[in-house]
Amino acid sequence: MREELMEEACYLALRAHTFAGKPYLSKKIRGSSETVFSFPGSWTVDDWFSGKPFGQRKIELDLFPSLCSIVNDEKAAVNEAFYRRFEAILKATAFENEVKKALTEKKQIIFTGHSSGGPTAILATLWFLEEYIRPNPSHITPLCVTFGSPLVGDHIFPHALRREKWDTYFIHFVTRYDIVPRLMLAPLSSIERELQPVLHFFNPKSPFFGLESIATSANASTFFMNVMRNVSAVASHVACHLMGSTNSLLETVTSFIELSPYRPFGTFIFCTGNGKLVVVKNPDAVLQLLFYSSQLTCEAHIREAACKCLKEHLGYENELQECLKMQNVAYLDDHLKEIPLSSSGSVQGELATINTALNDLGLTDREVRKVGYYDAFKLQNDGEDFQANVKRLELAGMWDEIIEMLKRHALPDEFEGRKEWIELGTKFRRLVEPLDIANYYRHLKNDDTGPYLIKARPKRYRCTQSWLEHDRRISQGSSSESCFWATVEELRNSNKQPFEELKESIMDLERDIDRWYQHGEIGKDVFLDESTFAMWWKTLPYQHKNGSCLARYMSN
Repeated sequence: MREELMEEACYLALRAHTFAGKPYLSKKIRGSSETVFSFPGSWTVDDWFSGKPFGQRKIELDLFPSLCSIVNDEKAAVNEAFYRRFEAILKATAFENEVKKALTEKKQIIFTGHSSGGPTAILATLWFLEEYIRPNPSHITPLCVTFGSPLVGDHIFPHALRREKWDTYFIHFVTRYDIVPRLMLAPLSSIERELQPVLHFFNPKSPFFGLESIATSANASTFFMNVMRNVSAVASHVACHLMGSTNSLLETVTSFIELSPYRPFGTFIFCTGNGKLVVVKNPDAVLQLLFYSSQLTCEAHIREAACKCLKEHLGYENELQECLKMQNVAYLDDHLKEIPLSSSGSVQGELATINTALNDLGLTDREVRKVGYYDAFKLQNDGEDFQANVKRLELAGMWDEIIEMLKRHALPDEFEGRKEWIELGTKFRRLVEPLDIANYYRHLKNDDTGPYLIKARPKRYRCTQSWLEHDRRISQGSSSESCFWATVEELRNSNKQPFEELKESIMDLERDIDRWYQHGEIGKDVFLDESTFAMWWKTLPYQHKNGSCLARYMSN
């Protein structure tokens, strides 16, 4: 990012605060290819915290479909007050039209904000990535540049953004002692009484803006101490988990003390106060630095410290210019190694092993013998069916281990988005899940446990299906071709129900089978005369079969 663009972004982020009533400012940078959208902050407690101790809520996947953990089927949590503010801008202004215009003009869009304007810039950038970059990666990618921004989302934010390869579009400038980037690590209950005076101190339109008496007051000291005490608790708890601590006291403490869910993401640039910029991308390292970089010497008086922490939030423009003038940048990530993931390398080595095991299933010639892939395994008439069962169990063990590692965050955040694993997971699911279903109904487990899809479908198939659906941006459940046999088995077991009660489900299944067959996602062995599907389908009423979309595939 060019120095002059950093300075311009900082200037516009601060300037947005002075325009009362305007939800954002936009400016085309003269002589360049960028358009900057800057967002003002807000200065009431309700605009920072809403409801819960930390003011978080689950994000709307309709607006931000990528902000989720696929393997844990969990939506990201976001600060509700910041989220509502962005939603209002998106709904009630010409913002979207201006963004589209800049995109049409081939401009790179920079979203920026200072203080609580930063979260709006972050959410605007995420919206742009979802709306324009995800469906069309050829568009010019945006940048988000914030200055002294509070944290916005929970641990799923860095996880999802690294999976989508979007984390590089976010740049956050933080001065060494600025309290605001640490503020959301404290619950409202611990700072509520002191927060509003502090927000008046930050508000350029308040008569208390930058007032020395507020900065040096006992309230400011209490505010500073309470925030930093909570920052210490969060940083320590995360550090213990990173180091693999098994002390049960950790879980005991968090069972009655709620820690902040908010976590950093993107690239953090720390202005150190001595003309040096320290650049960090690892979110776990950023969290630790938010605590350790703000430590003061033991000689410092607490009121002086609090005053310094409040005033630093107002001095970004001068600090940035000083650091850029010195051109002294340290990239801390160059001196850090990724947290050791002992299993990561071995899992990558499983790619070839899993592929070989899938190719060794040896059930692809069943059509020649007039028995389908599914039914051959269900009947277990040949010795190779026994070998296929051994391979099935081996593959299940491999994938279950991978899924458990993902649930424990023991694999890189990017893992779920890697094309080779999405493709391998899809191949595994399409070849092996029908065997699991055949085994389940062959042993009549449905009589004891219930329908496979409701009671028994393993996480390894649900996750690998979700990977594909997320990658292709298709609706949830639309890629369930590997488990349609379970639906067939349940419909076969529903023979006592009148056809009219089942008609809608049957027609949905027929349309899905037709689509999957046309796309090559299931084989024509499904339609063999002696297949479980064909024998059940032939029992349906003649009038329905005659008009079915599958009639052309079935023998008379």
